[in-house]
Amino acid sequence: MFEEVYRCYPVSFIEKSNLENGGKIIMPPSALHSLVSLDMEYPVLFELTNPSAERVTNCGVQEFTADEGNIYMPEWMMENMRLEVGNYVSLRSTSLPSGTYVKLQPHTKDFLDLSDPKSILEYSLRSYSCLTTGDTIMIAYNNKKYYIDIVETKPSPAISIIETDCEVDFAQPLDYKEPEKELSPPLPDNGPNEVQDNSETKTAGIIPFTGSARRLDGKPSTQSAEESPFSMLKQQPTENETKNSNSKPSRTSGKLVFGTNAPKIQTPPKASLESTPQESSSEEKPKFEAFTGKKYSLKD
Repeated sequence: MFEEVYRCYPVSFIEKSNLENGGKIIMPPSALHSLVSLDMEYPVLFELTNPSAERVTNCGVQEFTADEGNIYMPEWMMENMRLEVGNYVSLRSTSLPSGTYVKLQPHTKDFLDLSDPKSILEYSLRSYSCLTTGDTIMIAYNNKKYYIDIVETKPSPAISIIETDCEVDFAQPLDYKEPEKELSPPLPDNGPNEVQDNSETKTAGIIPFTGSARRLDGKPSTQSAEESPFSMLKQQPTENETKNSNSKPSRTSGKLVFGTNAPKIQTPPKASLESTPQESSSEEKPKFEAFTGKKYSLKD
């Protein structure tokens, strides 16, 4: 196993800003000789550790042209590792499984608004050898930097993406806000008392069988309200009805009463069918005789 400690510097120190968009570092030539002597398989992957901050990530190597004792890495990688310029970092060789799944979360929704974000991501990830869960990588496109969090990787927390088919999934951007639902204005709270009062008012305002009388010839009617036929329903009981109310069941005028309590109607006595023969004989009807009467002349 290869293991060494180096001082770290950003790639901008050696004017190789093109390496900023990727996940590979530059190592000294002595590292290459050690790897050859160890008979390592290529491409070689490395695990970087910052003991002071307890941060770990994984990377590949781009070339072996750095000064002895130094390594150069992208600035976003130094930020993830919480490294300052000239800090020491431990570097050792590692072996990672090929990735099958990775879930990414952009910091801003501008990345998803691009014409084809998956194609852009596929092209940019060619500069990466491996991905580690918890890292924040940077992708440059159209002179703009897009930062993306590595939320999940399968089959392990660190995977190799060299010559492998990896399924990519996107989480909602960090600045995503759900659209606010338009709420309908609340209905006025009239209260149960007011609703009841309104119903009572509407009911009390309806008085049936009211109005004034009209004649068919258009002349005003002289009939008073008291003489109207509907006023008969409101007549007060007479004194006789009041006296008899104790003995007979009370009845309301204007209503029909059926049953045993109804007053009996007295019928006139039937005429006697037995009559004497004298009375029938004495009352003889006059007979009608035609062409009878008094004569008159024209002289009279």
